Amino acid sequence: MKATVVRITQPVPVEKNWVAVYADLFKARLTLLVLLTTMVGFYVGYQGPMDYGLMTWALAGTSLLACGASALNQLIEREYDARMRRTRDRPLPSGRMQPRTVLAIGVATAALGLACLVLAVNWVTAALGALSLVSYVFIYTPMKRLTWMNTLVGAVPGALPPLMGWTAARGQITSEGLALFAILAFWQLPHFMAIAWIYRDEYAKAGFQMLPLVDHDGHRTGRQAVSHTLALVGVSLCPFLFRLAGPLYLAGALVLGAIFLWCAIDFSRKLNLSRARYLFYASILYLPLLLGAMVIDKLP
Repeated sequence: MKATVVRITQPVPVEKNWVAVYADLFKARLTLLVLLTTMVGFYVGYQGPMDYGLMTWALAGTSLLACGASALNQLIEREYDARMRRTRDRPLPSGRMQPRTVLAIGVATAALGLACLVLAVNWVTAALGALSLVSYVFIYTPMKRLTWMNTLVGAVPGALPPLMGWTAARGQITSEGLALFAILAFWQLPHFMAIAWIYRDEYAKAGFQMLPLVDHDGHRTGRQAVSHTLALVGVSLCPFLFRLAGPLYLAGALVLGAIFLWCAIDFSRKLNLSRARYLFYASILYLPLLLGAMVIDKLP
């Protein structure tokens, strides 16, 4: 009887074209979110006939900064990304790109983005862009391995794009622009809590400190999801109170906020994977619908 030989091979990375590789390196979905929120901030903040040239420069500079920050973030976390199933196919862990190449691309892209903002937009927006880059790459990224409070810090660079869009349009930081910043900041927290709960085992393998890893019964995670969603509902009313948007936006903000809050409460009560996914999907739907209502119902 002939013996059967079973060969065990290491998984081979799936072939990707250069567009897909760079999309992974620049975190294309995250960059699209940056573009969307920057554009909304600019559109809502601009007074008079729209200056599409200025908007284009603001979007170009902000998106280049986001791409550079994503590349540098992956450079720093390449060893940790290799430990997680959801990130091990990124360009560096998979071997499709080399660290020296990613470093050059990240620095050049971020520098070009800052140059666009300084030369074609204004210094206020460029300063906010620099703050976003530094806080994301040099504060939030290393904090992920030290304390679960990295989530709170990470909400800052994530919330700066709409404020950058606002300052690109107005040339200054105002209470209305800070309200847009607050909406994005509070939105990210329940969104991150849902992700951290869904992938808590993988985060543990990679050595990232997320709240669900130290909050073993999940009660603190649930309370934070609810409290930050409740705060989001409150700050989402500011565009109406500041007369940036009208009653249609107000109705949409209240309905969307009620749905989002219910999903957060349901997650906090049951603390299981399915409810975490519902909260995640609710967060994904909430933001574009809220921003869309703001754009549609912008007051002159």
